[in-house]
Amino acid sequence: MDGLVVLIPLLPFIAAALIGIGQLSGALRGETSEGTTAIIASWALSMSCLLALVLLGADLLNKNTGQLNVGQWLSSDTLSIPVNFITTGFNVRLAALFSVLLVIVMHFSINYMHRETGFHRFFFILSLFASGMLLLVLSGNAVGTFFGWEIAGLCSYLLIAYAYQRPIATINATRFFITSRIGDAGFILGITLSYTWADSINWNDLNAVSAQLSRGEATGIALCFTLAALAKSAQLPFTPWLARAMEEPTPSSAVFYGAIMIHAGVYLVCVLQPVFEQATFAMAVLAVVGGITAVYSVIVGLTQTDVKSSLFFATSGQLGLMFLACGLGFWQLASWHLCAHAVVRCYQFLTAPSLRHTVQGNPVKPLTPFIARLRRAYIASLQYFWLAPITDWSLVRPLQRLAHDLGYFDDHILDPIIGAPAATIRTLLSRTQREEKKPETQARKLGHAVNKFEQLILRPRYLVLFVLITLLIVF
Repeated sequence: MDGLVVLIPLLPFIAAALIGIGQLSGALRGETSEGTTAIIASWALSMSCLLALVLLGADLLNKNTGQLNVGQWLSSDTLSIPVNFITTGFNVRLAALFSVLLVIVMHFSINYMHRETGFHRFFFILSLFASGMLLLVLSGNAVGTFFGWEIAGLCSYLLIAYAYQRPIATINATRFFITSRIGDAGFILGITLSYTWADSINWNDLNAVSAQLSRGEATGIALCFTLAALAKSAQLPFTPWLARAMEEPTPSSAVFYGAIMIHAGVYLVCVLQPVFEQATFAMAVLAVVGGITAVYSVIVGLTQTDVKSSLFFATSGQLGLMFLACGLGFWQLASWHLCAHAVVRCYQFLTAPSLRHTVQGNPVKPLTPFIARLRRAYIASLQYFWLAPITDWSLVRPLQRLAHDLGYFDDHILDPIIGAPAATIRTLLSRTQREEKKPETQARKLGHAVNKFEQLILRPRYLVLFVLITLLIVF
């Protein structure tokens, strides 16, 4: 039965390819082709779900060997990256659950997205996302998981920018995409350290040799994957991107930020349980960040005025509790919490459009007098405690200024040295302008240059850059 695992992510990918080719060729276009697109997407995902349930049943009956090696993807010196899948345990249970939820959302979307301009585009992205997520949870090595990780992130970006005619949708999608790249950098660095210190990127092998790693090595690997998990699951300081995701259609909100993709970070931590158990500091980071995120999400969620925002912050709060459970060593509790939360949150997102009708006549529960008096806290909560502006001020703007300074250095110093044509013209013009000005002594010019250079290197961004370069040289 292990061979079925290959078809589980493959069938939705084939559906996405067929829908994409149909759109490019013009065969699937407009309302008349909606039925064809719906049949391709729903049947492929339904068959994938059926195979996942069969694989789960075989696992419960102890019929699976545990791992399936399909072949070799890349081999270079001692680096070997196979195409392999895990066919037992938490991975299979999670794949079965996710596939069931994906089928439910897929069938819900057929009527919900009827006559929408991007109907075919939506089902192409949803099918591709299903393939990526099933690959993420079933892959037996870090590289295969990373491929699924990236496919899911790309699909999320495309669906946040679903209404690309609206500038706010494209801006929010871009902010999410950039934030995700921080987590991706941590994931890639984690893969690199796993190969360097454990000599393997297979999940089972990495967990098997985790006891042989030193505390520093295990902590380094765990912290890299912790960064990836926190960014993917919208934990502090990455939580603000989740509120920007409400631009996408409700079915994709249910499948991305309610049921499936948002849990990828918790899955990544759970699959590396033996490694984290050797890294006490990394588990402390999980517990602290998860606990703070849970408190932050509860406070901010109390002041939201629309149902999707409230659900988003409720989701990040529950995810914070899962990370807290992992950090405290309650791994089984975190895995059960993940599965239960995925089901409940998927239902809540799908029923969100009818909430006004459902709660009609039910009075709003009043706040306690103590909370009602916290007016400043209310204002801060409405602004998400200014987390996004603080991030822009502390990270984005210094990087922009650094890029501007490096561009100036490239245009006015490097290009004239190598003799670039545009730089040569600018150099000649600047020399002509300098000759027309009142001449200054060489000593005064040198003094101005030294003072300017001293002020430049004392800026915080350059001090940090010099420290990073020094650390890279040392290590």
